[in-house]
Amino acid sequence: MLLCAVGRRPNLQPNKKPSGVTLDELWQNLGGVQIPLQTRHRRFSEEENGVPRGFHTPTRKIEFYSEIMLEQGYPPLPDYEEPLVSPLSRSDLVERYPLILTCAKNTLFCESQHRALPSLRGKSHDPEIELHPQPAAARSIQEGDWVRIETPVGSVRARARFDELLDPHVVCGQHGWWQDCAAIGAPGYDPFSEEGANFNLIIGNDAIDPVSGSVPHRAYLCQIHSAE
Repeated sequence: MLLCAVGRRPNLQPNKKPSGVTLDELWQNLGGVQIPLQTRHRRFSEEENGVPRGFHTPTRKIEFYSEIMLEQGYPPLPDYEEPLVSPLSRSDLVERYPLILTCAKNTLFCESQHRALPSLRGKSHDPEIELHPQPAAARSIQEGDWVRIETPVGSVRARARFDELLDPHVVCGQHGWWQDCAAIGAPGYDPFSEEGANFNLIIGNDAIDPVSGSVPHRAYLCQIHSAE
């Protein structure tokens, strides 16, 4: 395992846990410090005082019924709840925003990184929004057209890509677009502009999950318009 120091040098007290290396040692070896590690399989079965260590749960077992969730006043078993912004929960928005918006990661990149690498950006030049050909035809959108993705809180732009496997009521966007790639003339995108491609910009904080605190990037409402 290779540990490296990244960013500004912090003013912290020496601490070797759990790696066995202090921050000062990392800063003195900016190329990294090799740490010999032994792979440990089935750590949950290792014994402590003659008893298997198990998992980090109250019962030390894999739990389907969560005592911790129950103690906090939440259901101890998984259950379905309608998204806070959906055709059913927000029927008042459906006429203006009839499409269900979700998103998926572009597997060429790592989150919002690596769009500046020519070898990768050349295979995915622009941000895309996937949709079924049926809603595209109803909006006079051709594959490859620039379109505007509009939600109750904002809008951004992307290129249309057709996917017949999608439900006609669902569109699928991409997050992480901001870097340029000057080597091949691929532009960057202002993350705070409606002319940009920041998926986060069009998802409102009004529908944050009350238990996990997560934002509904995969369950929102939108409309698609041609931006040509």
